[in-house]
Formats: sequence, structure tokens, C-alpha cells
Amino acid sequence: MPWQDLLRPRLTHPGPVTDLDVGFLRSQAVQGIVLDVDDTLVPAHVQVIPPGVVDWMAQLKTLGPVWLVSNNVLVSRIGDIAEQLNCPYICGAGKPSRRKLRQALQGMNLPPERTAMIGDRRLTDILAGNRLGMYTVLVEPIAAPRWQQLRNLEDWLVNILLYGNPT
Repeated sequence: MPWQDLLRPRLTHPGPVTDLDVGFLRSQAVQGIVLDVDDTLVPAHVQVIPPGVVDWMAQLKTLGPVWLVSNNVLVSRIGDIAEQLNCPYICGAGKPSRRKLRQALQGMNLPPERTAMIGDRRLTDILAGNRLGMYTVLVEPIAAPRWQQLRNLEDWLVNILLYGNPT
């Protein structure tokens, strides 16, 4: 795989994760899901599950196992969110490292090509998932990200790497 393809998601969804069609994922033979937490499922530093997430997660679980895998190291926060959603979770993943994603795949007993990695950032979620051969889905943040300047810098860098221009 050319290195540029590592930053390209298989699917770029133009809205938040809760607008992602579970039926479409089923049509792609997805049988398990790894989900990012901060800004994908809940706004960063928020413990309250946004409206719509619980119902969407119930639909998502009809595909197969769903694991939360977060770079966040706060076990109390991520664990509380995972408990509310009744999902296994991994904190301190260090994405784009593949180590913790492999742990989730092992827990699901699924190969990477039958599992989707869904997240809101190319340089962490998408890069990690693509490095393993997962079906990667880039979604918009569920709310305005707290670190918008970092996200803008990341988008600028990715545009230069992929297209040779910063727009």
C-alpha cells in the first residue's frame, strides 16, 4: 500500500458518527467495530452521552462486537462512557500504534478486514486502522472540537502530503 493511502479512509462520512448508516456498514461485510471516543462519540472532556448515541450504538451492535479504543488515558472517564454504552474499552491506545487495536481485534475474534475503525482524525484513527487493513471510516466530530487549531494543522498537513497543496 502506498504511504499516502494510509491517510485515506475507505469512507469519508460528511456528518457525525450518529448519522452513519449501519446498513451501509453491513453491506461492506463489517462484522465488528472499533470506535474512537473523544470527539467521535462524545465531545472531549464530557461524560454525558449526547442524544442519539445510545440508540445509534444499539443499531451498531447488531453488526457484531463494538469496542471503544481511545488515546485518552483517563480510565475513569473512558470507563464510565463504556459502562454507559455497555462496551469493552481500551485506554491509552497511542494511535496510530496498532498494538491496542490488535488487542481489540483479538477480543472480538475477528480479522482486521472484517472490522471497521471509526474515528474523527486521520493521523490517529485512520492511520492506525489502515496500517492493520481495517475498513476505515472518517466522521466529522460530534461537536466543535476543543482543539480546533490542532485539527486545522492536521488537515493542512494531510492535504500537503496527499495532494501537494495546503487547501
